[in-house]
Amino acid sequence: MLELLLGGLGSALTPAALVAIVGGIVLGIMVGAMPGLSPSMGVALLVPFTYGMSPLLALILLVAIYIGASYGGSITAITINAPGTASAVATALDGYVMTTQGRAATALGLSIVVSSVAGVLGTIVLIFFSVPLAAVAVGFHPAEYFAMSVFGLATIASMAGENWMKAFTAALLGLLLNTVGTDPISGAERFTFDVTPLSDGFLLIPALIGLFALSEVFTGIEKRAFKVARLDSMGSQWPTFSDYWRLKFLTLRSTLIGTIIGIFPGAGATIASFISYDIAKRVSRKPEDFGKGSSEGVAAAEAANSGSVGGAMVPLLTLGIPGSATTAVLIGAMMIHRLTPGPQLFISDPGLIYGIFGAMLLANLVLLGVGLAGSRLWIKVTIIPKQVLFTLVTMMAVVGSYAVRNSMFDVLCCLGFGILGWILRRYNYPLAPVILGMVLGSIAETNFRRAIMMDGGLVFFTRPVSAVMLALGLASFILPFLAIRRARRRAAEKSGAPPGEAGGKTGEHG
Repeated sequence: MLELLLGGLGSALTPAALVAIVGGIVLGIMVGAMPGLSPSMGVALLVPFTYGMSPLLALILLVAIYIGASYGGSITAITINAPGTASAVATALDGYVMTTQGRAATALGLSIVVSSVAGVLGTIVLIFFSVPLAAVAVGFHPAEYFAMSVFGLATIASMAGENWMKAFTAALLGLLLNTVGTDPISGAERFTFDVTPLSDGFLLIPALIGLFALSEVFTGIEKRAFKVARLDSMGSQWPTFSDYWRLKFLTLRSTLIGTIIGIFPGAGATIASFISYDIAKRVSRKPEDFGKGSSEGVAAAEAANSGSVGGAMVPLLTLGIPGSATTAVLIGAMMIHRLTPGPQLFISDPGLIYGIFGAMLLANLVLLGVGLAGSRLWIKVTIIPKQVLFTLVTMMAVVGSYAVRNSMFDVLCCLGFGILGWILRRYNYPLAPVILGMVLGSIAETNFRRAIMMDGGLVFFTRPVSAVMLALGLASFILPFLAIRRARRRAAEKSGAPPGEAGGKTGEHG
């Protein structure tokens, strides 16, 4: 294996391959940073340009775009609270707060370094454990996918703290919105009211742009928040080596979480980033800082997001099964170049496989260099006059929503979600659970019904993995409330007031 890996690195170090890696990373970052363009869309748009390339060079370019786009979504998530990808929503929870505190450089520095390190670690897992991990993932039953979705939804409880009721209301709203469209099993239309574009339901990209980007614009206009705070006066600084070193174990744990979840076909980076964020909050010494500008929150979300790229490549290369939407596009690109992904490819063309492995390692190092060089410029977004910034964000929202399927209906949906997000913000309802409900709702519903049709309702408890995941989900749901109750009891003991009275005051304050 070592000889093959060295040969793969040699293939990735050729001038043409290096140009493809650098170009792919830059294009990927631009795609990820632009709300409305997902990694899968970015890769799909560039596939036609690879027709005249060799298969290895084409795949190196497309994989580099994938890696760059997975990171790029965090840039706008941190600087203007407009996540470029769904997985960057978890990054925005603390990243944008850090920007409002004058710590944009810290958030961006953590994001790029942790993403690169996680990308390298995820690729190493891909190289050494791809075949056995893929065999485990393929054996997953729909019951396990449903249980994993429930576990992901249960993370809302710990993210919300004492604001749990509003967080669950927002998540239920996301689940409700997900029911609009065509039934995934029967094909019947639900809640479309004879509006033809609603047959496909509410697309995630317009919803994402509206809820986060437009609602931020509407809220800023309502509050007349046009004052620009210069970063120099707010003490912004780049993270030090000790800041990165302090997060070493968190980065490793979150990378493994992202890689493992990324292996499961259809799970994706969004679930990985939220679950990683939730676990990081649970084991942190300062869980109260999460959602208020915690560097641990940014690192946990970004490590899982980047780690999931290597995970998603595992079932693609070993079994020919896409682990994400982007790897589904990559399968199409491989077939265009007359390659059939799967175990036979390891035997027939190991040079190609290990060339991809070597390119992924180099691409993450290039991502670090490009990201560090570009971050100094991206910070300048925060000092653009707000009137100009709000106009630019609105233009990006319109263009990004329209670009999904060239439909003005999606632009109107984006506007509608922007108004919804603005209303939710006014009454202190968190926005991330809405997106989480929309993302996980489809996975949960489809796999729940498949499991029932295949093996009946008891299958969720008779299959060990499913039962364990459901138990973990229940624990994730209950433990935050026990922690809140314990904190109220301690507060009551200190104040000398009855527990119920202290709890009531705490609840009112929250």
